[in-house]
Amino acid sequence: MSETNELRPARVALRAYIMIGVLAVIWLYFHWATNSIFLTPRNLSNLMTQMSVTGILAVGMLMVIVSGNIDLSVGSVLGLAGGIAAYCLTVLDYGMAVAIALAILIALIIGVFHGVLTAYLNIPAFIVTLGGLLAWRGALKGLLAGNTVPISDERYKAIGQSSLPTEYGWILAALAIAFLLLMAFRRARSVRDYGIGEAQYGPEFAKAVIPVVAVIAFIWVMNSYNGVPIPVLILVAVALIGAFLTNSTVFGRYLYAIGGNAEAARLSGINNRQNILKVFGLLGALTGLAAVIYTARQGAGSPDAGTLKELDAIAACVIGGASLVGGRGTIFGACLGALIMATLDNGMSLLNVRDFMQDIVKGSILVAAVGLDMIGRKQS
Repeated sequence: MSETNELRPARVALRAYIMIGVLAVIWLYFHWATNSIFLTPRNLSNLMTQMSVTGILAVGMLMVIVSGNIDLSVGSVLGLAGGIAAYCLTVLDYGMAVAIALAILIALIIGVFHGVLTAYLNIPAFIVTLGGLLAWRGALKGLLAGNTVPISDERYKAIGQSSLPTEYGWILAALAIAFLLLMAFRRARSVRDYGIGEAQYGPEFAKAVIPVVAVIAFIWVMNSYNGVPIPVLILVAVALIGAFLTNSTVFGRYLYAIGGNAEAARLSGINNRQNILKVFGLLGALTGLAAVIYTARQGAGSPDAGTLKELDAIAACVIGGASLVGGRGTIFGACLGALIMATLDNGMSLLNVRDFMQDIVKGSILVAAVGLDMIGRKQS
């Protein structure tokens, strides 16, 4: 028996609270194990910057997974797009704007190409993107001739390495708090406007207290070190846009319908092929954006850039509650999953855990998350 519409939001909220609790426990453990290093403002700033690339990929991957598909090539596409940016800047001596535009455009074209093969030629996305994983990695190696291409443009590197001045951080905090309070006011008023009861402003504003406190704490911690990192701002913007697309647009509703039951969606008049093409193109564009940040942060394009990033993005989505069979998942959950993955990377690196053990831990967590999802589907 499937869940009722009334139970689904409750289950999603419960899972989010559980994940936040698990994240808190992991943070406290790493803080204790690293002799109080993990929760310092400097390390938390580095952690947020580290998770920005995975978070952006996870936003796009979440929408692809919700539609009942998957993309195993994003790590290779990220490397290729970043390599193109580095090649344009260093070898061809193009300007920063051209390099960024080309990186995102190439990634977008690759995403659309994958979408065409999947949606219109009916080749399984798993096979299409598995082939892409190999092909685009080969293209990157050919482009860079197996060499690392350093980037000297400081403006470009600032995209991945710089932070906002502290005063701008507090301005952003004020805007975010005003938005949260406005949304609480609108939710309370909508009850009255729709004639289903009296406006309950008090409870709605009370619900906004925790997000407001979280915003203030986040800005305070980031400003305590060096300000809010630019990659984190880009991630927040991408996540907000992703949340709007999935929750408040026809396109988002279509993705959930296609992932839930593709044949029923088609019979109801939804153009499955067109929407799958769109979502692969969107993931491609976001991969290009992530590539710009990744390359700017590394200060170079390299043949192995982005290796296994696709697994980090998929793991983030699954840990965040997405179902690999489609039809379920949230942007918030995917970003929270990305933060958990980045936390594991950061914490284990601080503890000098060897690379092979880090891979074992992350792989085990991915399998466990999928197993729990399968158990949950059988019980629902």
